[in-house]
Parts: sequence; structure tokens; C-alpha cells
Amino acid sequence: MIITGMKAYKMGIVENLISPELQIQPAGIELTLNSVWRFMGSGTIDFTNKHRIIPDAEQIPFDDEGKVHLERGAYKIVYNEIVKMPKNMIAIGLPRSSLLRCGATIHTALWDPGYIGRSESLLYVYNEHGITLYRNARIIQLIFIELEGEPHKTYEGRYQKENIDLS
Repeated sequence: MIITGMKAYKMGIVENLISPELQIQPAGIELTLNSVWRFMGSGTIDFTNKHRIIPDAEQIPFDDEGKVHLERGAYKIVYNEIVKMPKNMIAIGLPRSSLLRCGATIHTALWDPGYIGRSESLLYVYNEHGITLYRNARIIQLIFIELEGEPHKTYEGRYQKENIDLS
């Protein structure tokens, strides 16, 4: 079953919203842009993660007006909001249609049951003229899906509690 944006908000699944009135949508919650990063090398992926290499990235600063212009290419982005997935739910992220209409998209992985963190995603700019993004722009919507039961285990991966300070 898909959970409404308001129900997900009341459950505390997404924290640190800038404006709940704008970010809570009928079918999900919008996440906003915290930072943009340029990849500085290549990565490596294997079956066991023994040889996994996540490339270094360099933060691209916003200008004095709080915006950044991005040329065609791939970028890592970090969201403002902290996601705390319940044990019996997953989330799927979809780009806002305005982002698509500007010639860019966001690719995400699944938000697994039990994941906690300030997530990262891949922003790809297809538009040959680039795109300008403002800090805190609403760029993606998470939809939440309740599982029929609790899974045999919850998320225990490397990215648990990423980009947050829990102290």
C-alpha cells in the first residue's frame, strides 16, 4: 500500500523539512537540495564489495545568490532532509516534473527498511545548455510503500546514518 505524504510526515519518516506546507504532497514528500558535488575519479563495483571504490567528489559552491549553474554531466547531490525508514516500509524517489522539463533528472536507489540518513543521489544534466539550481530547491519526491510484513532483516549497509551527526 502507498502511504500518503501527510501520513509519512506524521509518522516522522522524513525530518528537517524546510517547509512542510510546500514539501508534503498527496502521494509523498519532496526532498530539497543541500549540496552538489563533482566526481573526481572513477569508481569500482564488484559482487562482494571487496573491491568497491566510491570516487572522491568535490563540492561545487553556490554563488552569493544561492545558486549554481551545472553543465551537462553527472553530479552527486545531497539532500537537506533526514530519512528514517520504518522496518515495514520502502521508499522510491522520483524527480519533480519541472526538473525533467529543464532537461535534467535524478537517479536513485531504493530506500530500504531500516535505513537512516541524509541521502545522496545522482543528478544528470542532459540539457546542452545546462541547468541552474538554487540551494534548497525541491527536486525529488519520495513515495512510501508499506510492505505486507516485516522483512527478514533491515538495512545494515555502509551508508547507514550517512551525512548526519547523531551526537
